[in-house]
Amino acid sequence: MITVRTERPVDTPARESLLNLAYGAERHTKPSARVRKARKPAGGLSFVALERGKMLGTVRLWHVNAGRRRPALLLGPLAVHPEHRNRGIGSRLVQHALTEAARLGHGAVLLVGDAVYYGRFGFSAEKTQGLRLSGADPARVLAVELNAGALAGAHGAITASGERERALPSLRLTKPRVRLVPRAA
Repeated sequence: MITVRTERPVDTPARESLLNLAYGAERHTKPSARVRKARKPAGGLSFVALERGKMLGTVRLWHVNAGRRRPALLLGPLAVHPEHRNRGIGSRLVQHALTEAARLGHGAVLLVGDAVYYGRFGFSAEKTQGLRLSGADPARVLAVELNAGALAGAHGAITASGERERALPSLRLTKPRVRLVPRAA
């Protein structure tokens, strides 16, 4: 049985392995990855799909601006383990993420993806015609409004607006101090 739950810090290694398996090294060069870079995902909006303790899928949402002063969320990456695709896991993750985003009061969700796949959740390019994401094919920039009118008149660049990740402190290697103690005779 597949269980969808909120991601936990302990899930990080499995999530990263799954994303590497699903997308390879190019996942870091995608236009949406550049928007997410050095940002924290939106609070309470990162989810994993598990079966018998094994992570089979992941999705996260991120704070962005959909043009000037227009808050929205960016969905992605969505990944399902290749051996478990076509079981509805991706659909469950997307639906769960949208339901939680709406419950938390968010107005719209954007993504870069396939209109045929994401259309079943209400995503389309209709509300993104005035928006642009550097490097992304405009036909693949899709949105769904969780609140009617949330993207009405939106235009301009899609930019990151979420909280920044804290940089890890650099480790400075130093020689250990050794104190020589004379041996007793």
